[in-house]
Amino acid sequence: MKNTAFGELVKQIRSEKRIGLREFCIACDCDPSNWSKIERGILSPPKDKDALSKVASALGVAENSNDWKKLFDYASISAGRIPEYVLQEPELLKKLPIFFRTMTGKKPTRKDLTKLLDILRAA
Repeated sequence: MKNTAFGELVKQIRSEKRIGLREFCIACDCDPSNWSKIERGILSPPKDKDALSKVASALGVAENSNDWKKLFDYASISAGRIPEYVLQEPELLKKLPIFFRTMTGKKPTRKDLTKLLDILRAA
C-alpha cells in the first residue's frame, strides 16, 4: 500500500508557493525523476534529518512550524517508524501499546481520532 501523505504535502506546499519541480529539486539537490516518484508515493521519502531539512528549506518551511513537523512526521510514518519526538516522551511512549491494541482491526471514527488527539496533546 502506498503512503502518499508526505509527497502530497510537499506537492501542496510547492504548488501554493509556485515552486516548480525542477526548481525545487535544484534547491534541495534531488533528482526530479526520483522526486516525482516520492510525491506519488512510489518511492519512500528521505529518512535523513539533513535531507529533510533541505526539503523544508527549499519549500520555505520554517523550522518547528506545523508544516515542518508534518514533513518529518510523514517521512517517519512512511518509513514505518514512530516519530522521534514520540520516542523521547516517556509518558506518551507508555500509552502506545494500548493505542495499538485499540486500533488493531478497527477503523476509528473521526470522533475517536479527535478524542485520541486531545489525549495525546494533554500528555
